[in-house]
Amino acid sequence: MRPTLAAQALRDTTVEYLTTTFALAEPDTQDALEDFLTDPADGLFRGPYLRIRRPFRAAADGWQRHVDWYPADFPPPYAHQAAAFARLTSKDGHRPQPTLVTTGTGSGKTESFLVPVLDHCRREKEAGKQGIKAVLLYPMNALAGDQADRLGDQLEDGRLAEVTAGLYIGQASSRGTAPYKRVMVDRAEIRRNPPDILITNYKMLDLLLQRQQDASLWRDADLA
Repeated sequence: MRPTLAAQALRDTTVEYLTTTFALAEPDTQDALEDFLTDPADGLFRGPYLRIRRPFRAAADGWQRHVDWYPADFPPPYAHQAAAFARLTSKDGHRPQPTLVTTGTGSGKTESFLVPVLDHCRREKEAGKQGIKAVLLYPMNALAGDQADRLGDQLEDGRLAEVTAGLYIGQASSRGTAPYKRVMVDRAEIRRNPPDILITNYKMLDLLLQRQQDASLWRDADLA
């Protein structure tokens, strides 16, 4: 199938549908409508356009110095991922900096922050520090659940055996249910044993910071 011919067929079908639907009685008005819909400059349709996206720039060698942990199968990162690692690392006493990552689909935005977060939690846990160390905040439960699924896969790494995570969203999970591998979902368990990484949404976080029953969740938390 040729894209140009398919696009033309779609345009013709749409124009026919619209002109038939409105079915204007006056021929001049009907012709004006069709001219408007099919005008190449000011009409309803544009293109078709061909979008050519340049490849993301690869990181220079030496990016490994910013993190002690990264997935065993982690491919050479992109330059923007390495830059995020450098800003978000806590290695050697570095204080993570506010960081905004805006890149295209498939560019590894999640790994840009998740790798240094897991690396930080691993380092802190080895130093004997307990409590929540990172909060992953999402606008929707579906996005939080998707992140819990991805995080659970990463926590299968034996080097992260001591790192814990918990998903606390509006949909209370049944006791004993563990759909996200090593990510806790039972609220009572999360309160008793605050995870290193808490995944939630902004509305639930507001409640967690106010409710007395959730006060224990923030015991020993260090989110600096």
